[in-house]
Amino acid sequence: MKAKIAIILIVIGSLFVLSCATQMKASKDGCSTNVGIVFDIGGKNDRSFNAAAWEGVQRAERELNICLYDVEPGNPTSIEPAMRAFAEKNFDLIVGVGFAQGPIMQKVATDYPNIKFAIVDGVIFEADGKTPKQNVASLVFREHEGSFLVGMIAAAKSKTGVLGFVGGMDIPLIHKFETGYEEGARAVNPNIRVIDNYVGVTDSAWNNPGKGQELAISQIDQGADVIFTAAGNSGLGAFDAVEKYGRNADGEANKFVIGVDSNQNGQKPGFVLTSMVKRVDNAVYDVVKEVLGGKFAGGFHVFGLDKDGVAYALDEHNKALISPELLQKVEAAKAKIVAGEIKVTDAMAN
Repeated sequence: MKAKIAIILIVIGSLFVLSCATQMKASKDGCSTNVGIVFDIGGKNDRSFNAAAWEGVQRAERELNICLYDVEPGNPTSIEPAMRAFAEKNFDLIVGVGFAQGPIMQKVATDYPNIKFAIVDGVIFEADGKTPKQNVASLVFREHEGSFLVGMIAAAKSKTGVLGFVGGMDIPLIHKFETGYEEGARAVNPNIRVIDNYVGVTDSAWNNPGKGQELAISQIDQGADVIFTAAGNSGLGAFDAVEKYGRNADGEANKFVIGVDSNQNGQKPGFVLTSMVKRVDNAVYDVVKEVLGGKFAGGFHVFGLDKDGVAYALDEHNKALISPELLQKVEAAKAKIVAGEIKVTDAMAN
Protein backbone atom coordinates (compact mmCIF):
# COMPACT_ATOMS: atom_id res chain seq x y z
CA MET A 1 0.00 0.00 0.00
CA LYS A 2 2.79 2.39 0.95
CA ALA A 3 4.58 1.62 -2.30
CA LYS A 4 1.44 2.44 -4.31
CA ILE A 5 1.03 5.76 -2.51
CA ALA A 6 4.68 6.63 -3.17
CA ILE A 7 4.25 5.87 -6.87
CA ILE A 8 1.14 8.04 -7.06
CA LEU A 9 2.98 10.93 -5.37
CA ILE A 10 5.87 10.63 -7.80
CA VAL A 11 3.58 10.59 -10.83
CA ILE A 12 1.65 13.63 -9.62
CA GLY A 13 4.89 15.43 -8.83
CA SER A 14 6.27 14.64 -12.26
CA LEU A 15 3.31 16.43 -13.81
CA PHE A 16 4.10 19.52 -11.74
CA VAL A 17 7.71 19.50 -12.84
CA LEU A 18 6.82 18.79 -16.46
CA SER A 19 4.64 21.89 -16.50
CA CYS A 20 7.34 23.89 -14.78
CA ALA A 21 10.11 22.57 -17.00
CA THR A 22 8.13 23.62 -20.09
CA GLN A 23 8.10 27.19 -18.80
CA MET A 24 11.71 27.20 -17.62
CA LYS A 25 13.35 25.34 -20.51
CA ALA A 26 14.65 28.59 -21.97
CA SER A 27 16.79 29.17 -18.87
CA LYS A 28 19.95 27.59 -20.26
CA ASP A 29 20.93 24.89 -22.70
CA GLY A 30 23.80 22.53 -22.08
CA CYS A 31 24.14 23.13 -18.35
CA SER A 32 25.35 20.29 -16.20
CA THR A 33 23.64 21.19 -12.92
CA ASN A 34 19.90 21.07 -12.26
CA VAL A 35 18.47 23.11 -9.37
CA GLY A 36 14.83 22.92 -8.33
CA ILE A 37 13.09 25.29 -5.92
CA VAL A 38 9.71 24.71 -4.29
CA PHE A 39 8.08 27.86 -2.94
CA ASP A 40 5.57 28.09 -0.15
CA ILE A 41 1.98 28.99 -0.96
CA GLY A 42 2.73 32.72 -0.97
CA GLY A 43 4.41 32.23 -4.36
CA LYS A 44 7.59 33.66 -5.80
CA ASN A 45 6.06 37.08 -6.45
CA ASP A 46 5.08 37.88 -2.87
CA ARG A 47 7.62 40.76 -2.90
CA SER A 48 8.92 39.46 0.42
CA PHE A 49 10.25 36.11 1.63
CA ASN A 50 9.70 33.94 -1.45
CA ALA A 51 10.77 36.77 -3.74
CA ALA A 52 14.12 36.97 -1.94
CA ALA A 53 14.74 33.25 -2.47
CA TRP A 54 13.69 33.61 -6.10
CA GLU A 55 16.20 36.42 -6.59
CA GLY A 56 18.94 34.20 -5.17
CA VAL A 57 18.35 31.29 -7.53
CA GLN A 58 17.84 33.61 -10.49
CA ARG A 59 21.20 35.22 -9.76
CA ALA A 60 22.72 31.75 -9.67
CA GLU A 61 21.08 31.02 -13.02
CA ARG A 62 22.52 34.22 -14.52
CA GLU A 63 26.02 33.87 -13.13
CA LEU A 64 26.53 30.12 -12.81
CA ASN A 65 26.02 27.22 -15.19
CA ILE A 66 22.73 25.84 -13.84
CA CYS A 67 19.34 24.92 -15.21
CA LEU A 68 16.66 26.30 -12.90
CA TYR A 69 13.20 24.85 -12.34
CA ASP A 70 10.59 26.15 -9.94
CA VAL A 71 7.24 25.09 -8.56
CA GLU A 72 4.60 27.31 -6.95
CA PRO A 73 2.43 24.70 -5.23
CA GLY A 74 -0.66 26.81 -4.57
CA ASN A 75 -1.62 24.54 -1.68
CA PRO A 76 0.37 22.58 0.94
CA THR A 77 -0.56 19.16 -0.46
CA SER A 78 1.32 19.88 -3.69
CA ILE A 79 4.70 20.49 -2.04
CA GLU A 80 5.77 16.89 -1.41
CA PRO A 81 4.94 15.56 -4.89
CA ALA A 82 6.91 18.40 -6.48
CA MET A 83 9.89 17.83 -4.21
CA ARG A 84 9.86 14.09 -4.85
CA ALA A 85 9.63 14.62 -8.59
CA PHE A 86 12.79 16.73 -8.53
CA ALA A 87 14.51 14.03 -6.45
CA GLU A 88 13.39 11.28 -8.83
CA LYS A 89 14.98 13.23 -11.67
CA ASN A 90 18.23 13.23 -9.66
CA PHE A 91 18.49 17.01 -9.37
CA ASP A 92 21.78 18.32 -7.99
CA LEU A 93 20.05 20.57 -5.44
CA ILE A 94 16.48 20.95 -4.23
CA VAL A 95 15.57 24.09 -2.30
CA GLY A 96 12.49 24.33 -0.08
CA VAL A 97 11.27 27.76 0.99
CA GLY A 98 9.81 28.12 4.46
CA PHE A 99 9.74 26.31 7.79
CA ALA A 100 6.43 24.63 6.92
CA GLN A 101 8.28 22.44 4.41
CA GLY A 102 10.41 20.99 7.22
CA PRO A 103 8.40 17.82 7.90
CA ILE A 104 8.10 17.19 4.16
CA MET A 105 11.79 17.65 3.47
CA GLN A 106 12.57 15.47 6.49
CA LYS A 107 10.82 12.56 4.75
CA VAL A 108 12.01 13.24 1.22
CA ALA A 109 15.65 13.84 2.21
CA THR A 110 15.59 10.58 4.18
CA ASP A 111 14.22 8.70 1.17
CA TYR A 112 16.85 10.25 -1.13
CA PRO A 113 20.07 10.36 0.94
CA ASN A 114 22.26 10.97 -2.11
CA ILE A 115 20.38 14.11 -3.17
CA LYS A 116 21.41 17.50 -1.78
CA PHE A 117 18.70 19.68 -0.26
CA ALA A 118 18.50 23.13 1.30
CA ILE A 119 15.69 24.60 3.35
CA VAL A 120 15.15 28.25 4.18
CA ASP A 121 14.10 28.87 7.79
CA GLY A 122 14.02 25.20 8.67
CA VAL A 123 16.28 22.70 10.39
CA ILE A 124 16.31 19.04 9.34
CA PHE A 125 17.66 16.40 11.73
CA GLU A 126 18.49 12.73 11.58
CA ALA A 127 16.17 10.23 13.25
CA ASP A 128 17.67 11.00 16.66
CA GLY A 129 16.26 14.53 16.45
CA LYS A 130 19.62 16.01 17.43
CA THR A 131 22.10 15.44 14.61
CA PRO A 132 21.67 17.77 11.60
CA LYS A 133 21.00 15.82 8.42
CA GLN A 134 24.12 15.83 6.30
CA ASN A 135 22.39 16.00 2.92
CA VAL A 136 20.38 19.08 3.95
CA ALA A 137 21.73 22.61 4.37
CA SER A 138 19.54 24.35 6.96
CA LEU A 139 19.59 28.08 6.18
CA VAL A 140 18.56 29.97 9.32
CA PHE A 141 18.72 33.63 10.31
CA ARG A 142 19.01 35.75 13.43
CA GLU A 143 15.90 37.75 12.60
CA HIS A 144 15.73 39.12 16.13
CA GLU A 145 18.98 41.04 15.60
CA GLY A 146 17.78 42.89 12.51
CA SER A 147 14.38 43.44 14.11
CA PHE A 148 16.08 45.13 17.08
CA LEU A 149 17.55 47.74 14.75
CA VAL A 150 14.29 48.54 12.95
CA GLY A 151 12.60 48.70 16.36
CA MET A 152 15.05 51.45 17.31
CA ILE A 153 14.21 53.33 14.12
CA ALA A 154 10.48 52.91 14.68
CA ALA A 155 10.55 54.18 18.26
CA ALA A 156 12.67 57.20 17.33
CA LYS A 157 10.31 58.10 14.48
CA SER A 158 7.06 57.56 16.38
CA LYS A 159 5.19 60.68 17.53
CA THR A 160 2.53 58.79 19.47
CA GLY A 161 4.70 56.40 21.45
CA VAL A 162 2.65 53.51 20.03
CA LEU A 163 3.94 50.98 17.52
CA GLY A 164 2.27 48.12 15.68
CA PHE A 165 3.41 44.64 14.71
CA VAL A 166 1.51 42.52 12.18
CA GLY A 167 2.71 38.93 12.08
CA GLY A 168 1.67 36.28 9.60
CA MET A 169 1.32 32.85 11.16
CA ASP A 170 1.38 32.83 14.97
CA ILE A 171 4.51 30.72 15.40
CA PRO A 172 7.82 30.97 17.32
CA LEU A 173 9.72 32.01 14.19
CA ILE A 174 7.64 35.19 13.84
CA HIS A 175 7.84 35.78 17.58
CA LYS A 176 11.57 36.27 16.96
CA PHE A 177 10.78 39.29 14.81
CA GLU A 178 8.30 40.70 17.30
CA THR A 179 10.51 40.25 20.37
CA GLY A 180 13.56 41.81 18.72
CA TYR A 181 11.44 44.70 17.46
CA GLU A 182 10.06 45.42 20.92
CA GLU A 183 13.48 45.23 22.57
CA GLY A 184 14.97 47.63 20.04
CA ALA A 185 12.08 50.04 20.47
CA ARG A 186 12.40 49.99 24.25
CA ALA A 187 16.12 50.65 23.98
CA VAL A 188 15.11 54.05 22.56
CA ASN A 189 11.90 54.63 24.53
CA PRO A 190 11.37 52.43 27.61
CA ASN A 191 7.72 53.54 27.74
CA ILE A 192 6.90 52.60 24.15
CA ARG A 193 3.71 50.58 23.62
CA VAL A 194 3.66 47.83 21.01
CA ILE A 195 0.37 46.40 19.71
CA ASP A 196 0.76 42.97 18.13
CA ASN A 197 -1.63 40.95 16.01
CA TYR A 198 -1.29 37.84 13.86
CA VAL A 199 -3.12 37.07 10.65
CA GLY A 200 -3.80 33.42 11.54
CA VAL A 201 -2.57 30.02 12.63
CA THR A 202 -2.48 28.16 9.28
CA ASP A 203 -0.41 28.48 6.11
CA SER A 204 -3.05 30.78 4.62
CA ALA A 205 -1.90 33.47 7.07
CA TRP A 206 0.94 34.27 4.67
CA ASN A 207 -1.34 35.11 1.78
CA ASN A 208 -4.16 37.32 3.07
CA PRO A 209 -3.36 41.00 2.45
CA GLY A 210 -6.96 41.96 3.19
CA LYS A 211 -6.60 40.70 6.75
CA GLY A 212 -3.20 42.36 7.02
CA GLN A 213 -4.74 45.70 6.08
CA GLU A 214 -7.59 45.22 8.55
CA LEU A 215 -5.19 44.53 11.42
CA ALA A 216 -2.98 47.49 10.51
CA ILE A 217 -5.93 49.89 10.43
CA SER A 218 -7.08 48.60 13.81
CA GLN A 219 -3.61 49.27 15.25
CA ILE A 220 -3.58 52.77 13.76
CA ASP A 221 -6.98 53.42 15.34
CA GLN A 222 -5.35 52.53 18.66
CA GLY A 223 -2.57 55.06 18.15
CA ALA A 224 0.12 53.19 16.24
CA ASP A 225 1.97 55.37 13.75
CA VAL A 226 4.71 52.89 12.72
CA ILE A 227 3.84 49.26 11.90
CA PHE A 228 6.34 46.45 11.35
CA THR A 229 4.96 43.61 9.29
CA ALA A 230 6.40 40.08 9.20
CA ALA A 231 3.59 38.39 7.32
CA GLY A 232 4.71 37.55 3.79
CA ASN A 233 2.16 38.56 1.18
CA SER A 234 -0.35 39.41 3.93
CA GLY A 235 1.95 42.19 5.04
CA LEU A 236 1.31 44.12 1.83
CA GLY A 237 -2.08 44.99 3.30
CA ALA A 238 -0.32 47.08 5.94
CA PHE A 239 1.36 49.05 3.16
CA ASP A 240 -2.05 49.90 1.73
CA ALA A 241 -3.28 50.80 5.21
CA VAL A 242 -0.64 53.44 5.97
CA GLU A 243 -1.02 54.97 2.53
CA LYS A 244 -4.69 55.68 3.30
CA TYR A 245 -3.61 58.19 5.94
CA GLY A 246 -1.77 60.36 3.45
CA ARG A 247 0.89 62.96 4.09
CA ASN A 248 1.17 66.03 6.32
CA ALA A 249 1.66 69.65 5.24
CA ASP A 250 5.40 69.04 4.90
CA GLY A 251 4.82 66.15 2.51
CA GLU A 252 5.86 63.45 4.97
CA ALA A 253 3.71 60.39 5.58
CA ASN A 254 1.45 60.49 8.64
CA LYS A 255 1.85 56.74 9.22
CA PHE A 256 4.70 54.41 8.32
CA VAL A 257 5.19 50.73 7.63
CA ILE A 258 8.39 48.70 7.98
CA GLY A 259 8.92 46.02 5.35
CA VAL A 260 10.43 42.59 5.84
CA ASP A 261 12.68 39.99 4.20
CA SER A 262 13.21 41.81 0.88
CA ASN A 263 13.91 45.53 0.57
CA GLN A 264 10.35 46.80 0.27
CA ASN A 265 11.19 50.50 0.53
CA GLY A 266 10.10 51.08 -3.04
CA GLN A 267 6.67 49.49 -2.67
CA LYS A 268 5.09 52.68 -1.31
CA PRO A 269 7.88 55.27 -1.45
CA GLY A 270 7.73 57.68 1.47
CA PHE A 271 5.41 55.46 3.50
CA VAL A 272 8.01 52.75 4.12
CA LEU A 273 10.29 53.80 6.97
CA THR A 274 12.75 50.96 6.31
CA SER A 275 12.78 47.20 5.73
CA MET A 276 14.23 44.45 7.92
CA VAL A 277 16.07 42.59 5.21
CA LYS A 278 16.86 38.88 5.43
CA ARG A 279 19.46 38.07 2.84
CA VAL A 280 17.69 34.90 1.79
CA ASP A 281 18.92 35.67 -1.71
CA ASN A 282 22.56 35.48 -0.63
CA ALA A 283 21.99 32.34 1.43
CA VAL A 284 20.33 30.51 -1.47
CA TYR A 285 22.90 31.74 -3.99
CA ASP A 286 25.75 30.62 -1.75
CA VAL A 287 24.42 27.09 -1.32
CA VAL A 288 24.05 26.71 -5.09
CA LYS A 289 27.63 27.90 -5.48
CA GLU A 290 28.79 25.40 -2.84
CA VAL A 291 27.16 22.56 -4.77
CA LEU A 292 28.86 23.63 -7.99
CA GLY A 293 32.21 23.93 -6.24
CA GLY A 294 31.93 20.53 -4.55
CA LYS A 295 31.85 22.21 -1.14
CA PHE A 296 28.27 21.52 -0.11
CA ALA A 297 27.92 21.04 3.63
CA GLY A 298 24.81 19.85 5.42
CA GLY A 299 23.75 21.16 8.80
CA PHE A 300 23.36 24.68 10.12
CA HIS A 301 24.16 27.74 8.01
CA VAL A 302 23.47 30.73 10.29
CA PHE A 303 23.16 34.30 9.03
CA GLY A 304 23.11 37.24 11.44
CA LEU A 305 24.30 40.84 11.60
CA ASP A 306 27.88 39.58 11.70
CA LYS A 307 27.57 38.12 8.20
CA ASP A 308 25.16 40.74 6.84
CA GLY A 309 22.55 37.99 6.88
CA VAL A 310 20.06 40.47 8.30
CA ALA A 311 20.05 44.26 8.03
CA TYR A 312 17.91 47.36 7.75
CA ALA A 313 17.46 48.86 4.29
CA LEU A 314 18.56 52.39 3.51
CA ASP A 315 18.22 53.76 -0.02
CA GLU A 316 16.92 56.68 -2.04
CA HIS A 317 13.35 55.92 -0.97
CA ASN A 318 13.85 56.36 2.77
CA LYS A 319 17.17 58.07 3.51
CA ALA A 320 15.39 61.41 4.04
CA LEU A 321 13.19 59.81 6.71
CA ILE A 322 16.01 58.74 9.03
CA SER A 323 18.31 61.35 10.55
CA PRO A 324 22.11 60.96 10.54
CA GLU A 325 22.03 61.07 14.35
CA LEU A 326 19.63 58.14 14.50
CA LEU A 327 21.66 56.18 11.97
CA GLN A 328 24.72 56.68 14.12
CA LYS A 329 22.89 55.25 17.15
CA VAL A 330 21.61 52.30 15.15
CA GLU A 331 25.05 51.51 13.77
CA ALA A 332 26.51 51.71 17.28
CA ALA A 333 23.89 49.23 18.48
CA LYS A 334 24.66 46.94 15.53
CA ALA A 335 28.35 46.91 16.47
CA LYS A 336 27.47 46.06 20.07
CA ILE A 337 25.20 43.20 19.01
CA VAL A 338 27.94 41.76 16.80
CA ALA A 339 30.42 42.11 19.65
CA GLY A 340 28.06 40.43 22.09
CA GLU A 341 27.67 43.53 24.24
CA ILE A 342 23.94 43.71 23.49
CA LYS A 343 22.06 40.42 23.79
CA VAL A 344 18.85 40.36 21.79
CA THR A 345 16.36 37.73 22.92
CA ASP A 346 15.88 34.82 20.53
CA ALA A 347 12.23 33.92 21.12
CA MET A 348 12.73 30.49 19.57
CA ALA A 349 15.41 29.62 22.10
CA ASN A 350 13.21 30.35 25.12
